[in-house]
Amino acid sequence: MTCCSAPEPNQPSPGFRRALWIALWVNLAMFLVEGVASLQSGSVSLMADAIDFFGDSANYLLSLSVLSMGMLWRGRAAMVKGITMTLFGIVVLGRAAWVMQSGATPEPLTMGAVGLLALAANVIVALMLFRYREGDSDMRSVWLCSRNDAIGNVAVMVAALGVFGTGTAWPDLAVAAVMGGLAITSGVSVMRHARRDLHNARASLTRAAIVPQGAPQSGL
Repeated sequence: MTCCSAPEPNQPSPGFRRALWIALWVNLAMFLVEGVASLQSGSVSLMADAIDFFGDSANYLLSLSVLSMGMLWRGRAAMVKGITMTLFGIVVLGRAAWVMQSGATPEPLTMGAVGLLALAANVIVALMLFRYREGDSDMRSVWLCSRNDAIGNVAVMVAALGVFGTGTAWPDLAVAAVMGGLAITSGVSVMRHARRDLHNARASLTRAAIVPQGAPQSGL
């Protein structure tokens, strides 16, 4: 882009970049905490949430890498994130189906305590990103990631209560299935939004190539 080019429309604000950095470190920390806790408790929903934290960390890093680029690159980043979210949901559903066959019961107290900690972390991140939820597809994907995480944490705590009350793994497996389905639907939504952004960005590039910016228009 030359010095005479017009500014990219809807360019993210510096506040969005700061929020992304905070979200990145919060998600990395919670991935480590929940990953260890999921192994200790045997909870599928907790493991699903830990993997989701790791995926979100990678997605935030991807968003930061393309934040100063044009809409075309931000749309491509959002498409990658949408695909990642969808694949994550499929993996979680598969894992829940596999564990269902073993019949192992997770430890509910660890599930509830770690779920509450993760909820507090994700509410903070979600509040920071709330103002950017109506931006481009990349910004929307970031908001959906944080929203899904907060919903997932509440669901993990509900599953912990269910496991504690019933003494079975079914509440944990049911919540894991819901989290997988939410990831799939959100991923599809992000991909659709990204496809529109990519189409608009390519159309703008085509128009700019046909009529160079600053060129005098012909007329009589």
